Amino acid sequence: MSRPTIADLAKAANVGVSTVDRVLNGRDPVRHQTAARVLEAAERIGFHGVTAIKRRLEKEKPVIKFGFLLKQSHRKLYRMWGEVLTKAVETYPDAHGRAIVRFDDERAPENTADAMLALSREVDVISVITSDHPQINHAVDGLEAEGIPVFTMISDLTAPGRAGYVGNDCVKKGRTAAWFIDNVNPVPGKVAVFVGSHRYLSQELCEMGFRSYFRESASTFQMMETLGTQEEPDIAYELTRDLLKKEENWVGLYVAGGGVTGVMRALREDGGPAAKRLVVVAHELTNETRAGLAEGVIKVVLSHPARLLADTLVRAMAEALDTHRTPTVSQYMLPFEIYTAANI
Repeated sequence: MSRPTIADLAKAANVGVSTVDRVLNGRDPVRHQTAARVLEAAERIGFHGVTAIKRRLEKEKPVIKFGFLLKQSHRKLYRMWGEVLTKAVETYPDAHGRAIVRFDDERAPENTADAMLALSREVDVISVITSDHPQINHAVDGLEAEGIPVFTMISDLTAPGRAGYVGNDCVKKGRTAAWFIDNVNPVPGKVAVFVGSHRYLSQELCEMGFRSYFRESASTFQMMETLGTQEEPDIAYELTRDLLKKEENWVGLYVAGGGVTGVMRALREDGGPAAKRLVVVAHELTNETRAGLAEGVIKVVLSHPARLLADTLVRAMAEALDTHRTPTVSQYMLPFEIYTAANI
């Protein structure tokens, strides 16, 4: 059987013979995605020049500096995200990537906006986890005008200039939390929601889905007023202790924002029938929430698929630099993972 020719490779890759020639000989530039398609076809048909194509691809990969602005450096969750995102950049196959991770420890929106602008001087593209605020949105739109795409992860923004969002369908996530509280509780009672901040769109949408489920499908439960933890475990601890004392018929808690470790501490310290009866649904599988599931103080964790989210985000950020921008915001809705004591 004869070896595949350049014409065979061009047909398999759905490109012209001249394009294959440029990939093989490096005389003229070829888009990285096109060259990668030629490589895939070459490997598939057994073309003899695979090694040369690989060398050319490696040599001509673009260099991309990926910027990530995360919250609260003292929280293990955000440090974990920093590590996962850095790993995704390092293993991204289509570029020589460098991850630059910064943490925003200040809650004031003007500080977040300033941190984004400072980061933009170091990177080609930015992703951010932050609350929705006019000052932050103004900064996003300004960076878009300067050619710096800005992506949101986990919680979206309303800025028209953002390039895309990577995260969960938060309304569906909230409804799922409500479904568990409804179906695990033998008897209906009072239900509470803790959010970290009322300005995080993800938490607002999770709360919306949670409440809508009970209005529609479980009206015998009584919804209590939503309480804010400011993402701080100590505040969540005090809120939980206070409700355990005041609300005899408290049966369900959805922790839609930060502070779950404070909730767990309060339930462990109390240890009474009300604390043991309470069905707690939280977000993100960490060492702490895993322990809570094992002990039974948390019944369900709804978690982002960390590696899938990081890989999806990094690829979307890179592709935003290689395409003509459109007014359309790219939405990448990823499935959330469900954990209980039975599958951790």
